[in-house]
Amino acid sequence: MTPSRSRSAARLATAAVALALVALPVYGQQPSNAVPAGCSAGNAAPGTRVLVFSRTKGFRHASIPDGIAAIRTLGATRGFLVEATEDPEQFRDENLKRFNAVVFMSTTGDVLDSAQQAAFERYIRAGGGYVGVHSATDTEYDWPWYGQLVGAYFKQHPRIQNARVDVRDRSFIATKCLPAVWNRQDEWYDFRAAPPADATILLTLDEKSYQGGTMGDFHPLSWYHRYDGGRAFYTELGHTSESYTDPVYLEHLLGGILWAATR
Repeated sequence: MTPSRSRSAARLATAAVALALVALPVYGQQPSNAVPAGCSAGNAAPGTRVLVFSRTKGFRHASIPDGIAAIRTLGATRGFLVEATEDPEQFRDENLKRFNAVVFMSTTGDVLDSAQQAAFERYIRAGGGYVGVHSATDTEYDWPWYGQLVGAYFKQHPRIQNARVDVRDRSFIATKCLPAVWNRQDEWYDFRAAPPADATILLTLDEKSYQGGTMGDFHPLSWYHRYDGGRAFYTELGHTSESYTDPVYLEHLLGGILWAATR
């Protein structure tokens, strides 16, 4: 091989190594749409039933049908039955007792009357589970018990944009399949106040990674706690329709449902 060909081959080899190094993932991170091999939130206990409630009396998210469809698919593949409704009359003692958990799928506004609220309180006190998705925090501002259950109330949000989500607790069922740093696009809520002290914070938002956040260095996005005899899980994520085809987000949502549905 001539010296010029030798130098060219060496340059090509060096370039190939450099490209390979660039392609390597950062340690501790996964692509935002990839679940680590072998990781799963698991399956539901036999006989688990979940009610998905999506009534809106304010802004209505276009992604609600996608969220309902995704939970139906999760139920079919992970072993739980799903019923979906926008009828507040379903919040009756005899009906609610059929379900292990109730998902408030991007509800908004005043969605239950006083009798229905009382039935839901009795359901939680009897050990029922609650899952709040995205604008579940933009719901029932005049019902203090609900505010404590969901953990926070919506204040405002900037435009939809990419941001960095930090996973604070990767031991919980809803976060064990998430990357330590989760870069994703969504609608990022500011809350009127932080969740209660008894809530375990799962995800926080890095306000330096996007424009418009006002909560400062501690900006919670997802949490869980035991409340008034039951279990409550909330995730702020899920504004976009694309969320409900993202395997990582779906494992996150599934984990919250499975934990809330545990009796």
